[in-house]
Amino acid sequence: MAGKSRSEQRIGLLNGFAAYGMWGLVPLFWPLLKPAGAVEILAHRMVWSLAFVGVALLFIRRWAWAGELLRQPRRLALLTVAAAVITVNWGVYIWAVNAGHVVEASLGYFINPLVTIAMGVLILKERLRPVQWAAVGVTVVAVVVLTVGYGRPPWISLCLAFSFATYGLVKKKVNLGGVESLAAETAIQFLPAMAYLTWLSTRGESTLTSGGAGHSALLAATGVVTAIPLVCFGAAAIRVPLSTLGLLQYLAPVFQFLLGIAYFHEEMPAERWAGFALVWLALSMLTWDALRTARRARRWAPVSEPGGSQVAPAVAAAAAAPAATAASATTAASATTAASAATAASAATAAATDA
Repeated sequence: MAGKSRSEQRIGLLNGFAAYGMWGLVPLFWPLLKPAGAVEILAHRMVWSLAFVGVALLFIRRWAWAGELLRQPRRLALLTVAAAVITVNWGVYIWAVNAGHVVEASLGYFINPLVTIAMGVLILKERLRPVQWAAVGVTVVAVVVLTVGYGRPPWISLCLAFSFATYGLVKKKVNLGGVESLAAETAIQFLPAMAYLTWLSTRGESTLTSGGAGHSALLAATGVVTAIPLVCFGAAAIRVPLSTLGLLQYLAPVFQFLLGIAYFHEEMPAERWAGFALVWLALSMLTWDALRTARRARRWAPVSEPGGSQVAPAVAAAAAAPAATAASATTAASATTAASAATAASAATAAATDA
């Protein structure tokens, strides 16, 4: 059993690295779709993602959820909100990358876990530990420093972080699997996306047919680029602890940040370095606190006595609850995305649809 468990964990880690690695490298893909504009790329991403996920669902023959969902108006309404929010997230991210703001986009996914924590306090009335409060405070200072550095608020980063945190919050309430959720959301997006693409075509401004076969294939590949990392993330989410996913999720914005500097040659004056350093300090504090709390929860986990009773179950529950909150908040990025992040059954899972 132990060998099998280690094997499963290795598979999970490999899938986690693959998912976050692909989300981290996706800024290399969107510029390939020029001269298509960000809105056209976004519309194609919606249409082709639905096509790809539809084929996947036909293959695995998993359709029962659709009938149940159609009989639940509240969940449908929440999925509509999720589709609208992730549309904003996808659109801003594609535009930011193709407009030369890769570094600022990466900042959005660095601060996303901290925004998720803030929303947990404001909306869900969660209580924070002192280290978490300190991390949020450091992030506020970082945003002020970055505002000075950019000469304006880092609105791209804030838009990505808040839209993705909202997406994670809504997805947590919907509680639908990653593939099924992406299918439902892209089904909601499909008609507006097709209407826009049809309108572009009637005006002679669509690049799908005018850009050549290679360009058309790349536009169709947006569905694959969206769905494959999500599948890998789902395989990782069921095999590795949430705290491990919380650490892996930083790979995506790290890769994006490095691409922005080394490949796209974006400027990083001293003020921006200072702002990013403060964000990384806040994330280090948050991660250290989450890992420490998780270790404490394991130490106080209930242990069965010979007679069958459990030792200190109340203490174990009290320790485990904040650990779960911290871990889910930490893992809420990426993703990408995911979006970002949508296959694990918590706010963290929205990370899948990120980029």
